[in-house]
Amino acid sequence: MIIKVCGMRDAENIREVEALGVDLMGFIFWSHSSRYVSERPDYFPRQAKRVGVFVDEDTETIKKVADDYALDFIQLHGHESPAQISHLSPLTSHLSIIKAFSIATAEDLAQVSAYEGHVDCFLFDTKGPSVGGNGVQFDWQVLDHYHGRTPFLLSGGIGPEDAERIQAFLHPQCIGIDLNSRFELSPGMKDVQKLKTFLQKIM
Repeated sequence: MIIKVCGMRDAENIREVEALGVDLMGFIFWSHSSRYVSERPDYFPRQAKRVGVFVDEDTETIKKVADDYALDFIQLHGHESPAQISHLSPLTSHLSIIKAFSIATAEDLAQVSAYEGHVDCFLFDTKGPSVGGNGVQFDWQVLDHYHGRTPFLLSGGIGPEDAERIQAFLHPQCIGIDLNSRFELSPGMKDVQKLKTFLQKIM
């Protein structure tokens, strides 16, 4: 199972979370987020893969940030169209692309099929007032209606009490989980002990 911890910003916190053995670490490059990364932290992941999160950003800015931060993944969390992603791909050919979708009902999955073949992975998050980091879950049974070929990460309000639910959740295309606000002491600052205890339960 792939473990992604998103919304990282503090250098020492990054170092401690990486030491837990997580696979992906997410950094938010959207200025309206309370977890916005305005400058490169003094410590940046060396083992975990680096994911840059963007919301309706222009292609050149994404390319520049990806180069400056030596990103491994680009996560698109806005209303980016398949056509826009196709234009982006040649500039980021060495990167993997994750496309996030806000989900509340089975009808919200209808938009997903248009992105098949354009990205490497989907991320299914909770539809809410903010672009991610809402701290609440959608009904995971909705994903019984997802029959696509693209693998996905499960996101949206996963918290310390959800270890058994994660272990019981089975979907052939689910390859991992995305953790964020429910493991925070404050926006951008993760509770390392809570993460450690949770990961020990699910791994």
